[in-house]
Amino acid sequence: MRKILLAVILTLGGLLTANAQCTTVSAMTENFDTWKDINKCWTAQQGKAMLYASDKRIIFYSMSSPGENMYLVTPKIKAGTYTLSLDISDNGGETTLELFSINNPSDSKSFVSIANPSKITGGKKTFEISLKKDSSLGLKVLLNGVHQAVYVDNFSLKPKK
Repeated sequence: MRKILLAVILTLGGLLTANAQCTTVSAMTENFDTWKDINKCWTAQQGKAMLYASDKRIIFYSMSSPGENMYLVTPKIKAGTYTLSLDISDNGGETTLELFSINNPSDSKSFVSIANPSKITGGKKTFEISLKKDSSLGLKVLLNGVHQAVYVDNFSLKPKK
């Protein structure tokens, strides 16, 4: 009986610990160096294309499906004004990045654009963003060609002072 009770307590403790890691944050720094797959507190929406962690970065890859709406969604972030910076580059062609405030990652109607699409030209991009309520941040990458890729690294979200 003690073994069963101990197993139940350990299982519940493990579940509570796992959920505690995905709490609402007020700052975030991620270099993706240790990711073997998309972190469980983040969400990848890729459609018929591919969105994955590899080579110490996040890769958006069109395969044979250009034009797919692909989103990388952060954990929930506290309402406020932030500075977002990230390194982003592509392997050529027309590619864009757009930012969204996302209330519910499984409901595309809750996705609200907070930064107009901008051309990906390589290097560091910095954005000033404002979240009116606690929500996730979505990075939407649009790839317009077959076998195009966009690479994201060094994601940093800091409260605006």
